[in-house]
Amino acid sequence: MLQNHLVNNLVDYALGIETGLDSNGRKNRGGHQMEDLVENYIMAAGFTKDENYFKEMYLKDIENKWGIDLSALSNEGKAAKRFDFVVKTESMIYAVETNFYSSGGSKLNETARSYKMLSQEADTIEGFSFVWFTDGIGWKSAKGNLRETFEAMEHVYNIDDMEHSVMTELLV
Repeated sequence: MLQNHLVNNLVDYALGIETGLDSNGRKNRGGHQMEDLVENYIMAAGFTKDENYFKEMYLKDIENKWGIDLSALSNEGKAAKRFDFVVKTESMIYAVETNFYSSGGSKLNETARSYKMLSQEADTIEGFSFVWFTDGIGWKSAKGNLRETFEAMEHVYNIDDMEHSVMTELLV
């Protein structure tokens, strides 16, 4: 393989980097699977894509579509936050973030802090609510931060919650 230049670096090949086995090759695979799972539950609750639920919407797009002021979330228009999903019901706009952590680390703690603050800011906006779907064994190492966020946020859910009809209870 080296002679035929199929492998450029033996060390990288041995470590799996040249074969796509490195962590960057797998990065966010669980996150995309979690997004797909959440989307399936949103559709099962009776929502239709691009009609009453939308994928990957920026704050500005939400403001323009429904005439709502989200400047409390965007640092007065300075931040360009994008939500994984936005679900629109008759009385509420739900901004949804999803993630799945298969391992621990500082990312979990920072995400929990960030979403706790985002939720508190969202609570000041009439007709708007922030929802977080998260799961994964990675949370075992960050139980304290997750518990603190869970106690501060009204809408934090996991896969088990979705399996037990939280979408129809929350969004309908």
